[in-house]
Amino acid sequence: MAAASSMAATYRVGDTAGWSIMGDVDYNEWASSKTFHAGDILRFIYRPDLNNVLQVTSSDYESCTVTAPLATYLTGDDFIPILGDDDHYYFICDEPGHCEFGQKVDIQVAPQVPDVSTPSPPTSTPPPPSKSSASYLLSSSVLVGLVGAAAYLISMQ
Repeated sequence: MAAASSMAATYRVGDTAGWSIMGDVDYNEWASSKTFHAGDILRFIYRPDLNNVLQVTSSDYESCTVTAPLATYLTGDDFIPILGDDDHYYFICDEPGHCEFGQKVDIQVAPQVPDVSTPSPPTSTPPPPSKSSASYLLSSSVLVGLVGAAAYLISMQ
């Protein structure tokens, strides 16, 4: 379940099976079918008496051992934001045997695309006036000048 790409989406990890070794979910296959972005939310739903969620390093993820979790979640309904500060987020369940049986997921975050508006093309400059237009403007200016000069001379008498 995901919202439109321009908005943050909330993903239920494992879809309807949730976060459990009982659902026979390949969590990495599940994750690879999604495109995660900074601002999205991961929702882990599980039985807290049987499971947990630990955010771990890449090496802890690969070895299914936890030397120092980056974060620990225990509620059974955890909402974890993807902050975009890393290109991978690794989660495991550290109940005995769970990680080894596949209860782990590598969330790969898509690169952020700068939100830059496409600049509008430069407006074209109008073509120079045609010779007839230029002649008209010149003759109009000369006419106005002559009328002004004549009015000045008449007023001087």
